[in-house]
Amino acid sequence: MPIIKAAVAHAFGQPLKVQDVHLAAPKPGEVEVTLAACAICHSDITYLDGGWGGSLPAVYGHEAAGRITATGAGVTGLSQGDPVVVTLIRSCGTCPSCYTGRPTSCETPYDGDHGPLKMLDGSKLHQAMASAAFAERVVVAQTQVVKIAEDIPMDVASLIACGVITGVGAVVNAAQIRPGQDAVIIGAGGVGLNAIQGARIAGARRIVAVDMLPEKLDIAMEFGATHGVLASNATPWEDAKAALGRGADAVFVTVGASGVYTTAPNYLATGGKIVMVGMPATGAASSYEAGNFAAASQGMIGSKMGDVVIQRDIPWIVDLYRQGRLKLDELISAHWSLDQINAAIADTKTGSAKRNVILFK
Repeated sequence: MPIIKAAVAHAFGQPLKVQDVHLAAPKPGEVEVTLAACAICHSDITYLDGGWGGSLPAVYGHEAAGRITATGAGVTGLSQGDPVVVTLIRSCGTCPSCYTGRPTSCETPYDGDHGPLKMLDGSKLHQAMASAAFAERVVVAQTQVVKIAEDIPMDVASLIACGVITGVGAVVNAAQIRPGQDAVIIGAGGVGLNAIQGARIAGARRIVAVDMLPEKLDIAMEFGATHGVLASNATPWEDAKAALGRGADAVFVTVGASGVYTTAPNYLATGGKIVMVGMPATGAASSYEAGNFAAASQGMIGSKMGDVVIQRDIPWIVDLYRQGRLKLDELISAHWSLDQINAAIADTKTGSAKRNVILFK
């Protein structure tokens, strides 16, 4: 069994340890990808801090890109050497969610405790989020990868695997924003900036970014926001409504804070909807006055990974990037090595970084 280097979580809330681990060869329907880049997502950090529980020891990381270096039996349409985006969306293709076009909600469970990873002594090593991309190589289902063009930089390609499809997809797939509608995006981090880009591409009339940091509002304007509102203001929803001239048709909550979900309805217009993208820690609760939703014909919907079909949506996103209509290079705040992963995570936690990317040799 091959030995690779991976950043292993042995305890929640503690630094990762870069060490040698075993990686099994791909089984039927699986591929091995030697990674070139893996971005750090706030979902990884929430898991690492114990916010959603999980099995330990584990290797996290799920926003990656690299080249296929081995294929299991039965793999079609993919070959050794192909550049690919690696996602966490492992879909069976046959459950009710998959065959109705919702692979992000695949109902076939996957047990990462019995995945391709093992500690050197043969003991359990959990493949977190069916990816475990804080490592030199991964073995994943062929349904989790999408072949991309040779000229797409790998650091850019890694962003598409989660933050980009989640933000853009929430707008075009979940909310189905139409030209002339108004949007509010709460949180101008990696996912929020892509929701802003999605709203711009979809033809939104006005796009209001809401964030705690003035500098992030400046960045949001560069990505397509028409207005910025400081979340630290007493009633930021009133500031947003003043900018829009009304409430919003769609409010995208891209931060994992339950308190933000409680106040999100204040931004809505009659008939508007809240799109729930950010995921608070397990047990964190929000509260609503249900009658207000019914009286104003408003609603709330969840959007997991932008409700994407990766084989359809990732090629479209790549085309937007190549045409200069989608900013991706500008999302990258800094590059780090695998040995620097703890420092990269600490930097991400400050909230100032858009996306930090781990580069592999």
